[in-house]
Amino acid sequence: MAARTIIIDHGSGFLKAGFSGWNEPQMVFPSIVNYIPCRENPGPSYAQRRVSLGIDICHPDTFSYPIQRGRILNWEGVEHIWSFVLERHRREHEDFPVMVTESPMREPIDRQKTLEIMFELLDVPSILLADQLEMSLYASGLLTGVVVDSGYGLTRVQPFHLGRPLRSSRKTLEFAGQDLSAYLFRSLFKEDCNRHNLFQLETVATTQMSKCYVPQNLGEALDFRQSLPSGSDENNTYQLPDGTPVELTPMQRLAPEMFFSPQVFDLQGPSISQVVVDAILGCEASLHPLLTSHVMACGGNTLYPGFTKRLYKELTADHFSSAKATMWVGSNRNFSVWLGASVVAHLSSYKSEWMSKEEYEESQRP
Repeated sequence: MAARTIIIDHGSGFLKAGFSGWNEPQMVFPSIVNYIPCRENPGPSYAQRRVSLGIDICHPDTFSYPIQRGRILNWEGVEHIWSFVLERHRREHEDFPVMVTESPMREPIDRQKTLEIMFELLDVPSILLADQLEMSLYASGLLTGVVVDSGYGLTRVQPFHLGRPLRSSRKTLEFAGQDLSAYLFRSLFKEDCNRHNLFQLETVATTQMSKCYVPQNLGEALDFRQSLPSGSDENNTYQLPDGTPVELTPMQRLAPEMFFSPQVFDLQGPSISQVVVDAILGCEASLHPLLTSHVMACGGNTLYPGFTKRLYKELTADHFSSAKATMWVGSNRNFSVWLGASVVAHLSSYKSEWMSKEEYEESQRP
């Protein structure tokens, strides 16, 4: 194992990358690529476009997310992003081993394609593919507990015992940050809603990051917000392109409530707290108190003010009132997967999990 390892945690919404050993990733950017027509390349249609990172402000309608709901749908886009990351980290002209986190939604063919890109196209010396939820567990410093990870594309709950995932109790909701964004797009802009409009993108992102919160009681929060005189809360407005201020409605401010009351937003499926309860109850009864006392919240959605407090409140209200429930929350919990991978990269117990380029080439021989 080398002194430094490049860690790549590629989620549906954001990519986090950097050298192991740091307290946070050195690169964090949206997992977005865009395709711009390229007239200089005559020939097949795929050759008549150029792929690049992010959103092109001159062609905002050309961007897309190569990973959706934890599944890689655009390998060309993923390869372009990984190539950019490795190029930035290889400026010292040194080959570093690479660790890539994997979604639980992966298929065997996804793992094989990852190895192919890393070894054959990007020429890495060795690689370790690691489960994202397992890495979040290591970031907490615990070996037993329930990882509750809610990111851009997925919300996942995984109980662990002594470092081993209790896979039969794993729960996955295809409901996460992008659904909250979609609600705000529809609610704020109605029939003019356009997910490729730069002003609308900025407005929704700003609203999510600085104005939304999770109430401890939806009814009381609605009554309070509706009782406020118009214009009394400066944080309750956004501006149109012409500078006209527009007030947010109470439900727009309280949009993250959808994680706890999806039916209020006409969404199907259970609440996140119910999913955690179901995951714990799906484990052996003797483990219930231990799991309940080690609930680890991670992922960007858990950063909403009030999120972890509400989750704790609902876990202890009915189902586990007799058990000592404890929420484990870190200030960098939106980077939990990357931080856990940074720890695992140098654990001797994972040494056998690494694959070298020589081993890969040997496995490809007939």
